[in-house]
Amino acid sequence: MSVWRITAVSVATLLTSWALTGMLRRYALRRGMLDVPNERSSHVEPTPRGGGAAIVLATLGAVLTLALMTMLNRRLALGFSAAGVVVAIAGFVDDRKYFKRRWRLLSHFGAASILLIAVNGIGPISIADLELNRWVTFLYAILYIVWLINLTNFMDGIDGIAASEALSVSAGGALLYTIAAPQAHEWTLALVFAAAACGFLVWNRPPARIFMGDVGSGFVGIALAAMSLHASTVSTALFWGWLILLGVFVVDASMTLARRVLRAERVWNAHRTHAYQHAALRWRTHGGVTLAVVCINVFWLLPLACLVALRQVNEVAGLAVAYAPLVAGAAWLGAGAPISAASAQTRSPRRSSTGEKVGR
Repeated sequence: MSVWRITAVSVATLLTSWALTGMLRRYALRRGMLDVPNERSSHVEPTPRGGGAAIVLATLGAVLTLALMTMLNRRLALGFSAAGVVVAIAGFVDDRKYFKRRWRLLSHFGAASILLIAVNGIGPISIADLELNRWVTFLYAILYIVWLINLTNFMDGIDGIAASEALSVSAGGALLYTIAAPQAHEWTLALVFAAAACGFLVWNRPPARIFMGDVGSGFVGIALAAMSLHASTVSTALFWGWLILLGVFVVDASMTLARRVLRAERVWNAHRTHAYQHAALRWRTHGGVTLAVVCINVFWLLPLACLVALRQVNEVAGLAVAYAPLVAGAAWLGAGAPISAASAQTRSPRRSSTGEKVGR
């Protein structure tokens, strides 16, 4: 495989995503497509939304290009693209006007089914040397995809966090392929997806000039699910490595959901009770929290994921070691706990377009 060709495609994807995001921002401003702050928001200024469509378009263009250049399995490329389009369209409709939850969820299950059928299911998954039944893994895979789509949407609540997660996890996943399965070509998909996320992040980094929106967060979720599940067809250890890389989002979203369910809350309602949102309120910064997530991914989760992918550490033990401090940190920050009245009145600082700090 030509290094020059994949480099050229990746650079083109990054530039395309960057340019499209700028165009979408101007369009959103003209059409009044703004995310207006409310009591559940972490921002204080009306901000254009829907910029995640740039990630969708840039990634799909790159994926089809790789398939035509025989640098990516065509069946995987088509299944990934079809499923991604379904989720992106559902998110786009929800960004423009309210999309009923049941139809949105149905589209997510449909996209998950399309993805798994297109790639002939997933590889065998074993836990402690016990291989799970094929139909059981298929069912779990459907639920896993739908959960990742939705948890990415839940976690897209402060500037740059979802795009940074997409960039750091997919880049880390590409590295896992190169060290644990150098014969596989799927690292090219992870690389171009990271490039698309990077192009969007230029506009979305704190203070964000445009938000990702459901069109982007849903696509990011199914893309991460697709890449991590397809890794299981290469090796079980590689899949566990990807699962470790996703730790920050999985732990925060899962603990927050569980705690809200125990309080009998309407879990589908918007809120600000994730651990990262508590952190942003406590330290009054979006950039610091987003940077902390990237550092955790790069300096804690990635080394452990590499050891597991190389079979130097048992999969379950590696996952437990990786997730333990994340669980402790999320609990300490109050994942799922109600926001106090004092905190609810104070949002993390943002800067206006003039550079002046706004909010308290």
